[in-house]
Amino acid sequence: MSETRSLANAAIRGRPTTETLSQRAAGLIQHDILGGVWRPGEKLGIHALSKRYGIGATPVREGLSRLAARDLVNAEGQKGFRVANLSKFDLTDITRIRTMIEIEALGRSIRDGADEWEAGIIAALHRLVRCIQREPDSVADGNPKFDQVHKAFHRALLDACGSERLLRLHDDLYYQAYRYRRLMMGSYAEQQTTLIAEHKLLAEIVLSRDLSGAEAELARHLARTLEIVYGDHQPGEGRP
Repeated sequence: MSETRSLANAAIRGRPTTETLSQRAAGLIQHDILGGVWRPGEKLGIHALSKRYGIGATPVREGLSRLAARDLVNAEGQKGFRVANLSKFDLTDITRIRTMIEIEALGRSIRDGADEWEAGIIAALHRLVRCIQREPDSVADGNPKFDQVHKAFHRALLDACGSERLLRLHDDLYYQAYRYRRLMMGSYAEQQTTLIAEHKLLAEIVLSRDLSGAEAELARHLARTLEIVYGDHQPGEGRP
């Protein structure tokens, strides 16, 4: 029986396939990288991860390869995998590319977005604001409630861009920047009013369909992580 047919039959019988297991492994490892369980530069041993997550070595290796393709993990040839390191140069590059991608997606959304797109932004902003107001401590790094509504708000701004590739790039860059954002959230833990005001202003300008204003505010907003973590808001600068 062919491998394809074997995987199909396994899926039909409800057994997880190597594909679904590698996806699960990638998701679990990503969750722990973003949550700070695995530190920047830390070696990720296949057998240790397999034991921790209860997933076979092959799906774990494939999951790590998925994360390497998204720059959350570095593949070191025959030496295995490590969590990607953090650096000012890396965050500068992430911020530069993320700004380019999101400005393109935002411009398309402002041009083509209908009432449903606007309603999605308003709803996402409401959920973000209410989360911060009801649970101020949720702003602390790694809190899944805040992380979920914050990510949903930024995705809502771009949802009408008409390009799944742009949205996937946004997702990948968002998570790459997230590891740095965890370093800055302590600065926001007692500044809920400022955090709310920044996101309200961004939503207001976007909903006004002021393209140049929205692009400028989005770029400023994305540069905040770089500014706070490294004391620099110039995403165009060279390697330090």
